[in-house]
Amino acid sequence: MKSPVHLNALRAFEASARHGSFSGAADELNVTAAAVGQLVRTLEEWLGAPLFHRATTGRSRLVPTETALRAMPDIRAGLDRLSFGLESLKAGGIRATLTVTVSPAFAAKWLLPRIHRFQAKCPDMDVRLDTNLKLSDFVAQGIDIGVRYGAGSWPGLTAEKLMAEEVYPVCWPALVKRFRDPRELLDQTLIHDLSVDPHAGFITWDQWLEKAGAGDVAASKRGLHINNSAAVLQAAVEGQGIALARSIMAHDDIASGRLIRLFPEIALPSALSYYVVYRPEYAALPKLLAFRDWLFEEATANAGGERAA
Repeated sequence: MKSPVHLNALRAFEASARHGSFSGAADELNVTAAAVGQLVRTLEEWLGAPLFHRATTGRSRLVPTETALRAMPDIRAGLDRLSFGLESLKAGGIRATLTVTVSPAFAAKWLLPRIHRFQAKCPDMDVRLDTNLKLSDFVAQGIDIGVRYGAGSWPGLTAEKLMAEEVYPVCWPALVKRFRDPRELLDQTLIHDLSVDPHAGFITWDQWLEKAGAGDVAASKRGLHINNSAAVLQAAVEGQGIALARSIMAHDDIASGRLIRLFPEIALPSALSYYVVYRPEYAALPKLLAFRDWLFEEATANAGGERAA
């Protein structure tokens, strides 16, 4: 058996089965769809058996055979172990690259202002940030570790609670003396964050106003609507209105005096938190452990959020 050839063929087969197409696998492997198809055929010829049901009318996705499906867990585990071994070799002296996935807003408001401390601590490691509101596919996109905001459960990933937070209104310092009662906020421009999904547990203006005894559903929907959490806070910094802030995101703006928290006596903890996430089979990678430990050190030092126990 020509191991290098069939190792590439196994990678092509696994990616094709996961994506359901040669073209999807080709994009991931950075080769042509024809090359992926040829690698899969080479593997089928060596095995003497088909790995996919060949397309028929009305079928657009590759469908693995029953035998191929049974073999997939072992193939994926083997490829993962090979990747782990290569990463361990890298950690022995070759400069490592760490790929981190976070949301654009978390990158802008929390991670980027602090990342220089990690770079100073691990100068031999390069960091590649993948910023996307959509959940990244750790396998397909080669993600090592990430920070996600939610309830703490993502299939196929280990999730460790990093920071809890609360939600409260913030404004430009010049506006703060105007407000003595939460109901007065209804006469102001309320800034809404369209990037959060109330059905997923995110707190919205109507919920905070109800907690404050100033519920007015119609009034709470009016104002300025922005689909980026960092831009929501920036609009408040510039005096465009009153933003409903998440404490972790607003921490640095409040600490610097760019924003002021309104009605601090009203506490509304979020049911969602920030979690460090990674594939469990990579948990012992030195580069992953270094970044994970650094995240928890920063979270401990971050007075704006409650460090997870």
